[in-house]
Amino acid sequence: MKAVKLAAMAAAAVVMTWSATASAGPTLDAVKQKGFVQCGVNTGLGGFSIADSKGRWVGLDVDICRAVAAAILGDGDKIKFTPLSAQQRFTALQSGEVDILSRNTTWTLTRDTKLGLNFAGVTFYDGQGFMVRKDLGVKSAKELNGATICVQPGTTTELNLADYFRAQGMQFEPVVIEAQQEVVSAFFSGRCDVFTTDASGLASVRTNDAPNPDDYMILPEIISKEPLGPAVRHGDDEWFDIVKWVIYALLEAEEQGITAANVDSMMDSKNPVVQRLLGATPGNGAALGLDEAWATNAIKAVGNYGEIYERNIVPLGLSRGVNALWTKGGLMYAMPAR
Repeated sequence: MKAVKLAAMAAAAVVMTWSATASAGPTLDAVKQKGFVQCGVNTGLGGFSIADSKGRWVGLDVDICRAVAAAILGDGDKIKFTPLSAQQRFTALQSGEVDILSRNTTWTLTRDTKLGLNFAGVTFYDGQGFMVRKDLGVKSAKELNGATICVQPGTTTELNLADYFRAQGMQFEPVVIEAQQEVVSAFFSGRCDVFTTDASGLASVRTNDAPNPDDYMILPEIISKEPLGPAVRHGDDEWFDIVKWVIYALLEAEEQGITAANVDSMMDSKNPVVQRLLGATPGNGAALGLDEAWATNAIKAVGNYGEIYERNIVPLGLSRGVNALWTKGGLMYAMPAR
């Protein structure tokens, strides 16, 4: 009996030690200590992350980071942005240079495992496409045999491109350029016949960078699945939980009709889902190690997911499509906050 009792005590000690380790949050502690969230973003992609004329970072990916900062620190402006190229982004996150990578990054098995990343959710469902000059006379990606194609290295885009052409029995000549603005400039200067990236990126470039947008067209084929979302480092479950549930809070807010403008008045709602989300019924904040107003502060800072989409993505000419809520035929779905 004594041996059994000792074994039980040892097992309990192991569980207590594991629990203490699992609940430790070095990233959250560091963020609170320095007073801001360091967010890795694109060097400049309209609709997702780009500095406006006043130098303020704007975009869907930017707003996700602002929501995280507001949830933790009560202020969406308590944040700093690090512009990263496709090749720099993962090293910056792994090394701790940034706390969160919110940079139109595709969730893949390799990145989720070998690179030591955790994707906190999908904030934009996308797919790879092709953009050409209209005077090229091409109507389909299947007519691109022998084309020169501008593509960024270190991306799923590069791999998808090779896979697609091999599957179609076609040849192409890659023009590989790392920097976003340089590859865009190369395409518009005529160094390549085609520019390939995520369809949202093509729409952004066509809208914001083309000398005359009407001279260019995005071909109808979408050749891949590109679920885009923010990533954090493996090994810090508390931080992973926070980023993940901030995303869900923004989605749930849209579903429940909670906006940046009405969030305070919604505190009086009789809906138990709304009460839990906004902290009127306490518990969710404590579970995340945050103030009970964490979701309220996030929504105040950037609005719900629909408001973020309307503000940043609709100007690119992209409808909600699969990025609509599940209640409206889309794929966006918040896990239950209870």
